[in-house]
Amino acid sequence: MISVLLVGKGNVATHLYTAFLKADTISVTQINSRDLEKIPKADITIIAVSDDAIAEVSSKINNRLVVHTSGGCSIDELKNKNNKGVFYMLQTFSKGKEVNFNNVPFCLEATNKKDQQLLDKIAKSIGEKTYEVDSEQRKALHVAAVFVNNFTNHLYKIGNDICTEHKVPFEVLLPLIKETASKIESLSPKKAQTGPAVRKDKKTIKNHLDLLNLKQQEIYRLLTRSIQNSVD
Repeated sequence: MISVLLVGKGNVATHLYTAFLKADTISVTQINSRDLEKIPKADITIIAVSDDAIAEVSSKINNRLVVHTSGGCSIDELKNKNNKGVFYMLQTFSKGKEVNFNNVPFCLEATNKKDQQLLDKIAKSIGEKTYEVDSEQRKALHVAAVFVNNFTNHLYKIGNDICTEHKVPFEVLLPLIKETASKIESLSPKKAQTGPAVRKDKKTIKNHLDLLNLKQQEIYRLLTRSIQNSVD
């Protein structure tokens, strides 16, 4: 059995804890990041806390291997005295929404081959897809993830606001959202791009802008210019 200590009680830690409980090869313990007076020993300690808290929390842990789960932080953010690593899952986690870890990419980094192999083994106890990714590569992946996930979701929010204001159901857009997401499995995003910006349909673009408030207009113009610049 591999002993795992989870530090944190947020979304990532909660989903990981649930998954590890079901793994035959893992013995897992979970503590709150504020309860660090008596830290249980473990083969690996996974810190699943906010980025700003990684340095402080890790500095209080003396277990053999300590890793964080952040996509945006370097391995050097860890301030423990022993071995370090990163156990980053490139997925969005929300409470109340079950996660199938078989579909989650595990981006792993360690300071030596033995620890890299241990991280891989732990990841494969709950999932399937593992990748060896260093801190610079992970930073790039994290920025890309913000574009395809966080920014895209914000655009969903704007779309929902427009639907609400004009009393049409947002659910009408769901098939379009799903088709766009599935399309890029067979086409590059550039080839999949459609719409008035690509066609340079000035009349439709003007009609859209007339419908929007000032903040929405600013985003619409910025994205329209970006699309047109990328296809020229």
